[in-house]
Amino acid sequence: MAESGLLDGRSATTHWTSAKSFAARYPAIRLEADKPIVDDGDLITTAGLMAWSELGLRLVDRLLGPSIAASTARFLVIEHSDSASECGSNFAPILAHGDGAILKVQHWLQASGAVDVSLAAMAQQAGLEERTFLRRFRAATGLKPTEYCQHLRVGKARQMLEFTNGTIDHIAWTVGYQDPGAFRATFKKITGLAPSDYRNRFGVTPTKAQA
Repeated sequence: MAESGLLDGRSATTHWTSAKSFAARYPAIRLEADKPIVDDGDLITTAGLMAWSELGLRLVDRLLGPSIAASTARFLVIEHSDSASECGSNFAPILAHGDGAILKVQHWLQASGAVDVSLAAMAQQAGLEERTFLRRFRAATGLKPTEYCQHLRVGKARQMLEFTNGTIDHIAWTVGYQDPGAFRATFKKITGLAPSDYRNRFGVTPTKAQA
């Protein structure tokens, strides 16, 4: 690509062993050899001999969205710096904490989508008194139960914003928020983007203007 002139005036990367000679031979290219991958829109360059995996995930991310890219990375057991990382990575709860009672509640919340759950119901699932449950849940997961449920709900909402055309209010109700305004505030707190802005950036289906 460098020889063809396609990269002139644009950013690119290459393997570190070739950086010096590359920079001398193609001075019109903005070389960023410290980066393993440079995504310049229609042209993507990589610097590592095994960079095909990250390049593949980047294309999955672009064509199918960050949720599927993150799931693919988890399946392949490889790291992935997804395009939504600046919005907070997809929620990956701590499960290997060794507290069986709390793990049972986590599986229950995952299955239910954390919809229509209460502290009392979670404590009952764990077979613990509420204060004990609160202490052990936070120690195991690093989050309060309410925060944990918010992350699960927002994770589901992210998928719906990426892959469906449902209104934002409908998505809010589906993931467990009776007040769409509270959903919007929570979504922006966790991701840094309003739901409509997230859909505009990462949605893969044509959408009409969202409220």
